Amino acid sequence: MSSLRNHRVVIASLFLPNTAVFGEVATSTPDHVTSLPDFKSAPPTTRPSLLSKKSRPLASIVEDLKSRAASPAATPRSESVNPFGEFPGLNTPNKGVAESFLGSVAAAVNGKAVDGAKKAHQTTHGPNTQTRVQRRMSRSTAHRTSSRSLSSTRQDTFSHSAAWHVEPNPHCNGGLKNAVASVKTRLRKKLWVGTLGANTDSFKESLKRNMEWRLREEQDSLPVWIPDAEFASCYDEFCHQVLWPCLHYAVPDAPKTKSFYESASYKQYVAANQRFADAIVAAYQDGDIIWVNDYHLMLLPQMLRAKLPNAPIGFFLHVAFPSSEIFRCLSVRSQLLDGVLGADLIGFQTANHARHFRQTVSRILSAEALPKGIQLEDRFVDVGVFPMGIDVQSMNEKRRDPEVAEWVKALKQRYAGMKLIVGRDKLDEIQGVRHKILAFEQFLTRHPEYQGKVVLIQVALQTTEENELQGSVSEVVSHINSKFSTLTYQPLVFLHTQDLTFNQYLALLTVADAFIVTSLREGMALRTHEFVECQEGRHRPLILSEFTGSYSYSGFRSCISINPWDRRGTAAAMYQALTMGEDEAKSRWEDLHNHVITQSAQAFITSFLVRCLRANIEHMQNDTKAVAELDVSRILPRYKHSQTRLLLVDFEGTIWLRDPAALALRGEFEIPQEAIASLSKLAEDPRNEVWLLSGLQVKGALEKIAAIAPKIGIVAENGCFIKTRSDRHGEAGWVNMVANFNLTWKGACLEILNYFSERTPGSFIEEREASIVWRYWTGSEDDKSADRQWARRQAAEAQNHVFDSLGERYGLRIIPGQNSFLVLPNNISRSTAVGAILNPAGPAHSHAHAPGGPAWISADAMDLEDATHVDFVLAISKDEKLMRRLNDLDNAETVSTGNRGTDAEWNLKPEEVLPVLNRFAETK
Repeated sequence: MSSLRNHRVVIASLFLPNTAVFGEVATSTPDHVTSLPDFKSAPPTTRPSLLSKKSRPLASIVEDLKSRAASPAATPRSESVNPFGEFPGLNTPNKGVAESFLGSVAAAVNGKAVDGAKKAHQTTHGPNTQTRVQRRMSRSTAHRTSSRSLSSTRQDTFSHSAAWHVEPNPHCNGGLKNAVASVKTRLRKKLWVGTLGANTDSFKESLKRNMEWRLREEQDSLPVWIPDAEFASCYDEFCHQVLWPCLHYAVPDAPKTKSFYESASYKQYVAANQRFADAIVAAYQDGDIIWVNDYHLMLLPQMLRAKLPNAPIGFFLHVAFPSSEIFRCLSVRSQLLDGVLGADLIGFQTANHARHFRQTVSRILSAEALPKGIQLEDRFVDVGVFPMGIDVQSMNEKRRDPEVAEWVKALKQRYAGMKLIVGRDKLDEIQGVRHKILAFEQFLTRHPEYQGKVVLIQVALQTTEENELQGSVSEVVSHINSKFSTLTYQPLVFLHTQDLTFNQYLALLTVADAFIVTSLREGMALRTHEFVECQEGRHRPLILSEFTGSYSYSGFRSCISINPWDRRGTAAAMYQALTMGEDEAKSRWEDLHNHVITQSAQAFITSFLVRCLRANIEHMQNDTKAVAELDVSRILPRYKHSQTRLLLVDFEGTIWLRDPAALALRGEFEIPQEAIASLSKLAEDPRNEVWLLSGLQVKGALEKIAAIAPKIGIVAENGCFIKTRSDRHGEAGWVNMVANFNLTWKGACLEILNYFSERTPGSFIEEREASIVWRYWTGSEDDKSADRQWARRQAAEAQNHVFDSLGERYGLRIIPGQNSFLVLPNNISRSTAVGAILNPAGPAHSHAHAPGGPAWISADAMDLEDATHVDFVLAISKDEKLMRRLNDLDNAETVSTGNRGTDAEWNLKPEEVLPVLNRFAETK
């Protein structure tokens, strides 16, 4: 973390962690950050009710009992019961304080005034703060709510003299906010960049400048001003109705497909991202690390890269990333991927999400996807996994608040003799709330002995009104409560986050007998981390959807896993959780707890930012423009005075500049006589070992070179075969490096490629001994015709099928080319072949070809540190993996002939290779 102390981190997120509210400073505005920024004290009348429109205000159980006793037949079955409403029978040691405390909250929940209250109960947001409903609801309801917050000021014009103060932003990314706050002074310099989460069209320029100055000085924040209509279209339409469903595997069916595929709001999405880019570029200082967060800003990294080519830029996606089959449905898929690839580092919550991204880029953009990242034409982009966590220390401090203990006691009294299952989710269809409630219904049906003894308390986070309607929660809530309610029992309690405070929520987690998450897709479910820590004294189990990112980590495998689509299985999990013994529950909790304290918010921040900075430094060092042209005069003296030399030279694209497709298509192979003559002249020197590295097959190509240049060693098919150099007796031979490999994958691979060849005009398959090449285009590389576009799409599909069906099973890798791609075993490359060559017992020194092959054939048999028998190594190649490996040798000179970012020490144009080789050959 010390490496970050000298850097300012610019954190770009759609919403700032704090916003501005008109009026005097609210006395109840907290000075701390909570884990759940959406909890607030706003009255529930600010948003539509989940239940029947005819339902009465939230009531306590005591009030509910009285009303039912008077006229039970007329009592609406859909009535909501708030456990934090009123507690007339509550007796605490500090009765006066408790009554004032509970009464004020009950009044806030029920929309009643509190007389004589000296100070409102502290919540995560002050009493003057209202949710910016315009940006949480659909545009049709965007202008219905009035309040004192900035979101209600569309009809008035505010100038510099208007009084305003800062309050926590209810829309911000709470997990990110807490994670940044957790590192405290270790991240001393930072700048948040985002929107206020309020309508700003009515603000005069003087007010905007005043807010910019105060927020910059007091909150380390820079507001981005986006017109209200532009923001609404970007956020409500494109982000929530297009990107959010796609990233969570919810591609809509007709008639909603038009808004998904042809959303005009993409223009506003581009404009909003550009406004962020302009603001960051204007505020950028040398040494800043730019951290772009989440799917709202996927175009921002590339926009920043265009203006700040050398800046460290990281992008982190807080939500899931789908498979390529889902993401390809987006009409702007290429633009979004190109935008994200402007970063030095792209981070995901889980390894599956990172793998999906790499495969999607490979299949849609035809870029080379490697385990570490994406190799583009001009640069390399790191892709990593950074699981998010919570600030455990801060969480424990909040749990020890006396108010939490008061609420724990109150809840135990209210639900004495009952079991509580608690959940907290957004109300859209992705979070699976409907599935949870229907599974709860099945649980009560299958286990009638628990009717009247188990209550499901569901805390609902706000989302857009349209997403809530799509979630279809209201009807099932009413259905279950009408089915199982009695005079003294209501099975399902539904609360919005503005119905309770954060301390109340902590108390709820503490007394819960189980916590359930039924998300259909999700990144890290941090609310499960909070539940685990709140259960330190009780150790009750966690029920977790296997489709959450949290479940992909081994520490969370001690939960009770469920498939949310399986109602019966989820109901069985509820029964298992409520009947689990203390010993088993404690054992499971300990595993969960160990994971939570290890995967902390501090570890997340540190690992991501340090990796981002390191990736940028590596990319800057590897920039082709920064690599010097080969200066032969500087390395000739070392070459001249070395007694043992190893010369490694690429064939295709370095000394043979023909298209390999002509060889495969027409069998035409013309030996580059001048180049082979130069290599042969070098091989005549007894101090030289000359090796030709190629991806071509042996038959019909490289065997011809071996015949006329026996003293040159040859690597064929990217390391699958090696021809040893002839010894003094003239003996040499080809060694099969994949003799012990399982090559049965070739039959299935050929079947797949034949299928695509029939549908791609002009394409053909090139089968080699241990690898396969599919050449899907044989025309001009500059051709932008529809035929070539079709061929590229088919190539992406073919790679998809080969990798998914054979890649992991047989350990294969796919290397995309300009108009082809190569399929070969994972552990074979030119790099491993050179490792075998450098082995003191390798083919350069041993000619034993016993069955099974000599020991140096193993890809793991070579440690370059043991290559002490060679005084000088010169490698001229495009293979970056080989360049990186040889750079570990102190006596190696690496030269790249490629046109992309390189790890090599020197750069050289292919047409200049032969003159350079001739200079070495003439040196005695």
